[in-house]
Amino acid sequence: MSRASVSTPLLPEKVRALFPALAETNEVYLDSAATTQKPLPVVETIHRYHSSRTANAGRGTYPWATELTARISEVRARTAAFLGAENPDEVVFTGGATAALNAVALSWGLAELADGDEILYNPRDHASAVHPWHHLRGLLARFGRRIELIPYRTTELGEADTADILAELTPRTRLIVTSHLHHVFGAVTTLEELRGRIDPSVLLCFDCSQSGGHLPVDVTELGADFAVFAAHKMLGAPGTGILYCRRRIHDRLLPFLPGGNSGVRLTESGLACAAMPELLEGGTPNIPGILALGSALDVLESFGMAAVAAHNRELTVRLVDGLRAVPGVEFLPGPAHAPCAVGYGIVSFRIAGITSADVGFVLGRLGFLVRTGLHCTPAADPGADDLDSVRVSTHVYNTLDEIDRFTACVTTIAEEVT
Repeated sequence: MSRASVSTPLLPEKVRALFPALAETNEVYLDSAATTQKPLPVVETIHRYHSSRTANAGRGTYPWATELTARISEVRARTAAFLGAENPDEVVFTGGATAALNAVALSWGLAELADGDEILYNPRDHASAVHPWHHLRGLLARFGRRIELIPYRTTELGEADTADILAELTPRTRLIVTSHLHHVFGAVTTLEELRGRIDPSVLLCFDCSQSGGHLPVDVTELGADFAVFAAHKMLGAPGTGILYCRRRIHDRLLPFLPGGNSGVRLTESGLACAAMPELLEGGTPNIPGILALGSALDVLESFGMAAVAAHNRELTVRLVDGLRAVPGVEFLPGPAHAPCAVGYGIVSFRIAGITSADVGFVLGRLGFLVRTGLHCTPAADPGADDLDSVRVSTHVYNTLDEIDRFTACVTTIAEEVT
């Protein structure tokens, strides 16, 4: 089935039947930006690996091992197609999206950045898309190379401010890092306004942790040199990430985890590096997690990513419209401020007169499971306190009825504190 395929319209009762954890509770799960619920095929794949023909991959020549090696290769090819990558060797499996972003910093940054080079980043992005660059700057400083980290602004719509990015660009800019779908604001950034206006040598890195599995993503269309994904936010299992590395930068990478199975050989003159993706995949892979990712992609493609995105948009618009009428509600940047009806499954808000933590506690006691606080935004960001909020995030298993009941509950809370 192709990446763009769309199945029959999503039927809530059939969709929810795929998620065993939801069948065991009457609570409403609205925290899919933190992690998604796991469909039965994913659960079964993990159980099957541990209960039948368990082996390592990429080592043995006996059938159990070689079959696993072939299956991982198949998942890699399917993942590449799902993400719009042109070649399977552009897909690296990591321990998560955080590991993938650190791999960019350590495998590319340590090798390529020179004294005075610059990285543009958004201080209001997730900590995993901010801290690796600060860590890299500290490491390089120990060896006498000083790089500059240049922050850029966010618009009132929650998108990266491309005008500010253009203003901050210099001949020493080497990398621009951004969230594709912002983890708090729920706004999409493609950087398409920069196309043809920046030097092609400037690399683009997209954090697709929130967009992967929630809306169609095409890394080639984005013009990404690097893109990272978290399997556990794509209906898959924790502990598995995806790092997309465009072929044009393969020869500029050093091993991220040199060791067993990394394809790196020890020679008299040092380490001889192998080709991608083995170059960045040292150690035993998370075999059940990778296999589970394949099953998650099966489920997502059975829905059709366009249908998944449309479902999230419908839920988001319904939520925003419902909360607009609630007294004291203040929306953070994002879909609520857009000039037209848009939505990608994430809405963050506050209620005057009550902390977000207290709102979340009350909602949890009433059966609505949401995230509150700063949502892993770096505390050092001068504007971080502005992000303290209640975040609602949806996926295919949520329904309009759940959104309506949630809105009614928030209304009751707001009326009691005003």
